[in-house]
Amino acid sequence: MSEYTPTVTGTGARAAVQRFGAFLSGMIMPNIGAFIAWGLITALFIETGWTPVPQLGGFGENAAGEPYGGIVGPIITYLLPILIAYTGGRMVHGQRGAVIGAVAVLGVIAATDVPQFLGAMILGPLAAWILKQFDKLVDGRIKAGFEMLVNNFSLGIIGAAVAVGAFFGLAPITTWLTDRFGEAVEFLVNLGLLPLASIIIEPAKVLFLNNAINQGFLTPLGTIQSVDAGKSVLFMLESNPGPGLGILLAFLFFGPRAVRPSAPAAIIVQFFGGIHEIYFPYVLMKPILLVAAVAGGATGIAWFSIFGLGLVGPASPGSIIAYMGVAARGDHLLIVVGILLSAAVSFVVSSLLMGFGRKEKREANEEERAAQEQALADAQAASAANKATSKGSTAASA
Repeated sequence: MSEYTPTVTGTGARAAVQRFGAFLSGMIMPNIGAFIAWGLITALFIETGWTPVPQLGGFGENAAGEPYGGIVGPIITYLLPILIAYTGGRMVHGQRGAVIGAVAVLGVIAATDVPQFLGAMILGPLAAWILKQFDKLVDGRIKAGFEMLVNNFSLGIIGAAVAVGAFFGLAPITTWLTDRFGEAVEFLVNLGLLPLASIIIEPAKVLFLNNAINQGFLTPLGTIQSVDAGKSVLFMLESNPGPGLGILLAFLFFGPRAVRPSAPAAIIVQFFGGIHEIYFPYVLMKPILLVAAVAGGATGIAWFSIFGLGLVGPASPGSIIAYMGVAARGDHLLIVVGILLSAAVSFVVSSLLMGFGRKEKREANEEERAAQEQALADAQAASAANKATSKGSTAASA
């Protein structure tokens, strides 16, 4: 299934969901190092980062008045979706599937301004599956000497067709989803049901629509509210680092053993660097953890609302450091409590959903027991071989 998840056995809805989660894990987790690299670059070099560098962070202009492109934007817009699509295609149809997945995803990347992680997870496997069906169809029917020609042109033609289809077909769907998420959040905010906004915000964040919702709606509305009241809770609906911290801590203590070593670095980047995208792949690996993200987010929003807390401006990036910098006067301590509460709730819920690591311990015990049994069997076999050799030597002497 995946080196990051155990092989799923059995049938039924639960097994199907587990297989789907394992497939997502197989696409996302091999690329987690690239996400960490992007998170570190972003936390360090963007305009509001620790050590801003215009050429790397992509802000400001050069002497000729041309804006700096930076590397932060290209990584999240192009590199990460392409890596995901490449990996998903490889899982379906090997190297040919990987190449066509990378080609196809450019169609949806070029058509929108939103990072297309959702499109990558769809198009990579889909394009590879289509190519796989074609390869099955022509297998054994290609004349000798024409194999390379057919292989290359079939991948190119099918890849181009899927990319064009994604540009005109899938991109409008992802754009529509982004708009609907924003409208749903606006509806809940207008009704005063702020904690329920987490039901929309947290799943949207994991699909990398967080910036569209935050910058497209919450920040403008929060700015208006801040002008009138001196602060706004709307700045904290999406940027609260607590839920992500809780989920990463749960992975650190109870997640799959192959993933745990990456959690500490992700925690630093997420909580202190404010790069929330670093924990999204962990949730995509186990989609049920969306429940934990929603619970943690709703807890934080409820706490902020009850005590009338707010920020005087947007926390960018959404780190604990940025929060302290823009917290309204007198709200600092209670805001920290709210963040820690949301982290605690998401940690507990995530730990419950992952069984507090019991499954991992059980698998480790089974592996250890199997190793011990194998060692015993090897020792018995070696003993028997030595005994037979000894008997043979005795008989020869006689």
